[in-house]
Parts: sequence; structure tokens; C-alpha cells
Amino acid sequence: MSVLTSPKTYTGLAALQAADAALCAIPAPFITTALDTVGCPQEIRPILPVVKAAAAVGLLSVHRFPRLARLTTAALTLYFVLAVGAHIRVRDSIANTVPAASLLTLFAAMTLSGPQRSARR
Repeated sequence: MSVLTSPKTYTGLAALQAADAALCAIPAPFITTALDTVGCPQEIRPILPVVKAAAAVGLLSVHRFPRLARLTTAALTLYFVLAVGAHIRVRDSIANTVPAASLLTLFAAMTLSGPQRSARR
């Protein structure tokens, strides 16, 4: 088993997505600044907490529905492709772009690997 396929990794990333959803829902000032920087339209911002909460649920599904968890990592890969593209489009700083690029790389690798198969099947 690798870190990429471990259900613990999926669970940890689900917690990260849930926290991000909560911060977007508040909205935290640094999130607002980041969204302003990349030019995220105001109409889309209320949807972001819902999308991020759904991603958290999808990642947690790894325990019962590993295919759904893999689909979730694929969707998150697309999300972070768009995020990195937005950072590049506005020529955002490297420091602001690297986290999105790192998560893009991580979720892409997780999509390719898929979650660990459960021994209970």
C-alpha cells in the first residue's frame, strides 16, 4: 500500500476539503483576497463551499464506494487544473500558485493509482 492509495490519505484530504469549505462559507478574508486576485466572479463564490463539501463526502466514500472516491479525485484534478490556470492567467505569484499546483499533482496521481482495495470484498 502506498500513501496515494491509503484510505487514511483520502480521509485526511476530506478533512482538508471540509475545512476549506467552511472557510469559503464564512468567507475568510484570505480566501476572499485569493478569489479576488484570480478574478473569480461573485456569482460563483456561493457554490464553492457546496462543491468543496461534496468533495469531502466523495473522498470519505473511499471506505464503502472506492469508485466514487476515485471519481472525486478525478473531479478535484479538473478543479485544480482550472485553479492553476486561473493563477497563471492573472500572473499570480509563485507562492500563491504552488499550493494549487501541488494539489493538482496529488489528486492526478491519486486518480491514476485509485484507492487501495478493501480486504472485505
